Amino acid sequence: MITRWPGMDSTAGATLQMTIEPRALLVIAGLPGSGKSTLLRSTQASRPVEVLDSDQMRDRLAAALPPGTPYRRYRPAVHVLHRLRVVLAAVRTPGPVVVHDPATGAATRAWLMLTGLLTGRRRHLLWVDCTPEEALAGQRARGRVLRTASFCRHLRRLPRVRALLVEGRPRGWNETTVVDRETAGRGLHLVVR
Repeated sequence: MITRWPGMDSTAGATLQMTIEPRALLVIAGLPGSGKSTLLRSTQASRPVEVLDSDQMRDRLAAALPPGTPYRRYRPAVHVLHRLRVVLAAVRTPGPVVVHDPATGAATRAWLMLTGLLTGRRRHLLWVDCTPEEALAGQRARGRVLRTASFCRHLRRLPRVRALLVEGRPRGWNETTVVDRETAGRGLHLVVR
């Protein structure tokens, strides 16, 4: 099922296409395992875009730390550094900025929306919707399953996020698009105008 908002053009079996502005902030959000990373890996754009994924920072820190260091030991640093990168990119990058973040929490969505607003960017939220079972299967397929407590925290927030999406555009976002996991798996083509 695809819920369509203005700016999203798609047909069955086709790559998702979105039109964004040269100074846009596009947040790709959804439950961990929903298909956000898959969507990002297959994203193509008509002009260069800056893509920021917390996994990039996780990989950098993992390479700098002693081998075998558990992720839980440096997870807070990953999140702080990822947020710092997002703010710096929103300020410095002349073109669109695409951010990968679950954004299930209201505070995270507010921070991302305010970052876009304060840096003069049009704010787009692309939510990849799926069931908890699909998200768990996605986590298993990628070989990295969240701790139960972390995943449950995302699940507790999910009904509120879905309610906001059903009611209309969440406050502060210029455009919101909701796609299912299957649509996300076909990739994304960004038309920058």
